[in-house]
Amino acid sequence: MGKFSSFDEIKKSLEKKETDCRAIVSYYLENIQTKAHLNAFVEVYEQSALEQADRIDEKLSKGKAGKLAGMVIGIKDVLNYAGHESNASSKILKGYVSQYTTTAVQRLIDEDAIIIGRLNCDEFGMGSSNENSAHGKVLNALDESRVPGGSSGGSAVAVQANLCTVSLGTDTGGSVRQPAAFTGVIGMKPTYSRVSRWGLIAYASSFDTIGVFSKTVKDNALVMEIMAGHDEFDSTSSRKPVHHYSELLHFDKKVRVAYFTETLESSALQPEIKSQTEAILEKLKEEGHEVEEVHFPLLKYTLPTYYILTTAEASSNLSRFDGVKYGYRTPNAHNLESMYKLTRSEGFGEEVKRRIMLGTFVLSASYYDAYFTKAQKVRRLIKDFTENLLNDFDYIIMPTTPSTAFKFGEHSGDPVAMYLEDLFTVQASVSGVPAISIPNGKDNSGMPIGLQVIANSFKEAELYAFSNYLTQLTS
Repeated sequence: MGKFSSFDEIKKSLEKKETDCRAIVSYYLENIQTKAHLNAFVEVYEQSALEQADRIDEKLSKGKAGKLAGMVIGIKDVLNYAGHESNASSKILKGYVSQYTTTAVQRLIDEDAIIIGRLNCDEFGMGSSNENSAHGKVLNALDESRVPGGSSGGSAVAVQANLCTVSLGTDTGGSVRQPAAFTGVIGMKPTYSRVSRWGLIAYASSFDTIGVFSKTVKDNALVMEIMAGHDEFDSTSSRKPVHHYSELLHFDKKVRVAYFTETLESSALQPEIKSQTEAILEKLKEEGHEVEEVHFPLLKYTLPTYYILTTAEASSNLSRFDGVKYGYRTPNAHNLESMYKLTRSEGFGEEVKRRIMLGTFVLSASYYDAYFTKAQKVRRLIKDFTENLLNDFDYIIMPTTPSTAFKFGEHSGDPVAMYLEDLFTVQASVSGVPAISIPNGKDNSGMPIGLQVIANSFKEAELYAFSNYLTQLTS
């Protein structure tokens, strides 16, 4: 069986009866086994995936299969899937078996998608390199000495290395877009509230979104339109109607595009990324689009605002993992207090403990107003600036990351340097607007460069159409 580069190719093969779902699943299972050293998958659902495939083949023969029949999906290890283990790549949740399925995942299954396994990630989604997993690091398939990005590194590599058709990740401050840029695939973060968070193991509840990795914009759009929409189990999910994004990819109009001086003049920006970004802006001008330079004076405040607020929310969200109800419990306790302390000390990794401590600090009575309250006010300023700008312009374009994939261990001893990898992605997360990363060439060492496009809230259809157009300009 040949390599499938899109879901359209799979559908055509199924229609022509050149293959069936069982053969497609077997093909991906073989790839997963061959490339097991990449460590993208934490667990492969071989038996249940083949059983799903057989059921869908039967439905196909009767003409009753759903929209995603033949699509094989990997899910990040923070998404619950009933009857399967989910442990957020953390020792503290070892052995926890999900009692229910994440709404977004269930909607895909209802359309006959096949879930092939759970994917490695930074513990509780905290990290930019996938070096913080209890299951070990994930390798970038293009250069195994380099990181795949994080926190959804396993999800990115699974699509990059052709281990599944598409994958689900989560994006709190760039955890879909940054690894997409590092691995040369497409990564989409929707508007906050567009996709239900029910069943997602929380990191920072007012930032977390479920996103999609794919090789084509159309595949990404199709998965997003099926996952999106109101969910009675999630009061924060939006009731706005969901469009058929995958059918609205035609793009034939002139648009207004903004770019930030501060991003292209950043001292952290790799020269090849700067030149590739400038080249695409020039192409857009040549195509007759209005491209304008804009100043974003709040850029330097986006990262500290993001880390103050997300660590505060993480400190609260992760307090439930205490060794009492489920997951890991220390064998070394001698009383109740030591059970709590030792369970959390032994169960959480270094980065998670760092963020819990930072979050607890900014929420403490002495510092609450100085840090947390002030960060909430700055978040409002960033959100208002972004939305006002997107009322004047159709899109904002900037690099996804300041550098291409770095070597393992390069930033491990310097948390601040690691946090700076999120410099360009956190604006969309703080503002709650949709953003996508698409491939935009390679650097001198052959590593992929990502181009980030941001649109206004609930403009996913327009963002997908413009991104599809941009992929033709960058190819």
